[in-house]
Amino acid sequence: MDRLEDVVRERLRFAARTPVRRGVLRELGLGDADLRRLVRRKSLHHHHGHYIDGRVDGQLAVIACAAAAYPDSVVSHFSAARLSGLRVWTDARRSSAPPVDATWLTRPPTAMRNQRRPDVVVRRAGLTTGDVSHHAWLSVTSVARTVVDLARELPLREAIVTVDHALSLGPAVTELQAVVGRQQHWPGIRNARAAIDFGDARAESVLESLARLAFAAAGLPAPVLQVQFFDGFGWMPERVDFYWPEFRTVAEADGLAKYEADTPEERRRRMRASHRRDQRLADRGVELVHFGWEDAVAMHSGLSARLRAAFIRGTSRTTAPSTWRVAPHLPAQVA
Repeated sequence: MDRLEDVVRERLRFAARTPVRRGVLRELGLGDADLRRLVRRKSLHHHHGHYIDGRVDGQLAVIACAAAAYPDSVVSHFSAARLSGLRVWTDARRSSAPPVDATWLTRPPTAMRNQRRPDVVVRRAGLTTGDVSHHAWLSVTSVARTVVDLARELPLREAIVTVDHALSLGPAVTELQAVVGRQQHWPGIRNARAAIDFGDARAESVLESLARLAFAAAGLPAPVLQVQFFDGFGWMPERVDFYWPEFRTVAEADGLAKYEADTPEERRRRMRASHRRDQRLADRGVELVHFGWEDAVAMHSGLSARLRAAFIRGTSRTTAPSTWRVAPHLPAQVA
C-alpha cells in the first residue's frame, strides 16, 4: 500500500476489516490498478466479488467473502466445523462425497434459489437463536447445530468422527438431542440420531472412532476406552485405546503418525519406546492386538477374527486379572 496517500490507506484499513465490494473501495479513491496491485501483493484478499484485509487468515477470508455474497446467510456445516476446530473425516473413495472444501452456508427457507457454484454450497433451513453463535464478526452455526447438520449429511461412519470429537470438546449429548428434536422430520435425521446415540467422548482420533463402529458392525461387545492399569506401585502412565476386561484383551489403534519423525534416530527411539510399552502391558497379563487404518476401514480386514482369537486366549488365562480404571479425562484438542 506504499503508493497510496496516507488518508486513503487509513480509510482502506478501516473499510476492509470486513468484506466490501469494489464500489466501496473506488469511492475511497482506489482505482482498479490499485486493487489489482494490492491483491497481487497480498495486502487484500479478493473472493466472491468482495475484498478484505490481507492480514485476515486466508481460510477465514474465503468464507467471509462468500457469506457476504449471500445476504442473511450463516456459515454452517463443513465451514462452521473448520472455524470451530471440529474434527471431520469423509471417505474420499465415496463417489458422492460432499465438496468439503467449498464454503457452506445456511440461508432462511424463504431465500431465493441461487445459481449453483462448485465452491459454495447453500442450504435453506430454519435457525433458532440458540443455533447461531459467532466467530469474529461472522454468524456461524453453534457447535451442536453444526454437528447435527453434518450428521444428517454424512453416512454414519463419517458422522461418528465429528460426533465423538464434539462430545469431547464440551457439548453435552442433551444439547445435540435438543437440536435433533427440532429437526425431527428433516432429511437424514434418523442417521444423525443414530450417530449421537453411538457417540463417545473418549475416542481421541479418527481411527479410534472408525474402529468403534467396526467393532459394533462385527458384532463385538463394546470396549472400554482410555484405560490405565495398576502395576502394584501406581497407575501406569500408558493409556490403552480399547480394553475388554471380560476377555482381558487390549487393542491399540496405531496411526501412521506414531513413528513419524524428522530423523532415523528419532524413529528408532520411538519404536524402542513402543516395544517397551508393549512389554509393560504384556506384564499385566493381557492380550494385546495392534491394528492400523486399513484394518478399521476395510470390510474384510480380519480384525474381528484377530480380536475373537485374542478373546479366547484372554479368557483361558488363569492368573488374577490386573486392576484397571478409566483414565482421568484430558481436555480434547481441536483437530
